[in-house]
Amino acid sequence: MDFRPVLHILMRIVLITAVSLLMCVPVALIYHEPVSPFLYTSLIATILAACAYGGRGKQELTTFKRREAYLSVTLSWLIVSLIGALPYLFSGAIPGITDAFFESVSGFTTTGSSILTDIESLPKSVLFWRSMTHWVGGLGIIVLVVIIMPSLNIGSYNLFTLESSFQEKIHPKIRSVGRRLLYIYLSLTFIETFFLLLGGMNLFESLCHSFGTVATGGFSPKNTSIGDYSPYIQYVITIFMLLAGTNFVVHYYAVKGQFRKIKQNEELRFYYKVTFVAGIAITAILFFQTDRSLETAFRESFFQVASIITCTGFATADYLLWPSVGWVIIFFLMFFGGSTGSTAGGIKMARHLVALKNVKHHFRILNAPNAIIPLRINSKPVSAQDNNGILTFILWYFMLFLGGSLLMAWLGSDVPTSLSSVATAMGGIGPGLGSVGPASNFAHLSDSSKYVLCGMMLLGRLEIYTMVMLFNPWFWKN
Repeated sequence: MDFRPVLHILMRIVLITAVSLLMCVPVALIYHEPVSPFLYTSLIATILAACAYGGRGKQELTTFKRREAYLSVTLSWLIVSLIGALPYLFSGAIPGITDAFFESVSGFTTTGSSILTDIESLPKSVLFWRSMTHWVGGLGIIVLVVIIMPSLNIGSYNLFTLESSFQEKIHPKIRSVGRRLLYIYLSLTFIETFFLLLGGMNLFESLCHSFGTVATGGFSPKNTSIGDYSPYIQYVITIFMLLAGTNFVVHYYAVKGQFRKIKQNEELRFYYKVTFVAGIAITAILFFQTDRSLETAFRESFFQVASIITCTGFATADYLLWPSVGWVIIFFLMFFGGSTGSTAGGIKMARHLVALKNVKHHFRILNAPNAIIPLRINSKPVSAQDNNGILTFILWYFMLFLGGSLLMAWLGSDVPTSLSSVATAMGGIGPGLGSVGPASNFAHLSDSSKYVLCGMMLLGRLEIYTMVMLFNPWFWKN
């Protein structure tokens, strides 16, 4: 193991965290709140970065080997989560170490699950940092998924995230690609903030909600999430949740005017088809089985569907009060996820699409056993290795979901809470069912249960293999 490249990436990640903490200082000054929690934490992060700088040597990111990449990615998320918990502790907003760590992991992994019972009682600067963890985590996911993972062939991202012509330019132009993706990320954030301001939302809340939307995180500075805002605000956030759940390479092609490549993207079409069908189905359920108007049923339905599919976690209604078939649909949507190459979590639409194509492909082979019929996506054949990798990932996902649910039940949670808390943690969604529904929180869970869910958040966010491989002795020997 060569730890120099690991220290190289950790140094950069910790420095970004230190700078992010300083962005909370003006907010604290504006609202006459203590700045020391952010200054102390930023100083600690800077010292850690300096220590990493002293041992990194001259290793560059492009010289990473698989072993170092897996370790650095996992350690990055773990270290920033530990650092991110310090402002909660220093400010006294969240006095317990377990709760502070849970809130930090939930923020950086863009999950949005919370242990807070009265969000609005916290200092504005702490709430800003809470939302900032989403934004920084979402940006890290874009860099990880769109730049680092494809170059390492992790999780078959090279097949779905990047066109071959685009991927060829990753290594020689990694900084250029990173800058362009950052511009897109910033643009979506500022554009949404502008539209929210037009709707009457103040600047502080507009920024916090934009951070949570573009990163598909779901932290809101309000106890009622988006429920008390106008229909205009809810529609704006719905649209930007769907945009955030779209592959960022699609946004890149849109900026470049390469619409032919967008049109060929099967995952994009599948993503919006699933959203549309689920939205219409729940709209019909709410309209015909409750006293809601058509517009209210439509708005509530598509907001919650977009929030769950993109794994954002914002809420405008308590879907546990819907007719049972409505929240059952919501539960199944927790396993879909947005597009690959987006900030959304979950299994991802591309993998579901490949799984469905496998079913169709199997029947075609049964009808013509001697024919050679390749499985294709985006008009390109999927290799047997990639296909097996995707199906294996889905199997791993559900095995870990079942194992985590059994562990949560053993630790004392009821069945609906156990199943949905693990599903929402792995998918990075936020609210679940049972006692962790959209009108509740995770504060009542035991410390052991919270640590289990923290592990599930990191597993889901890092696409399982990245963490699981670290526990494989064969991986360290070869």
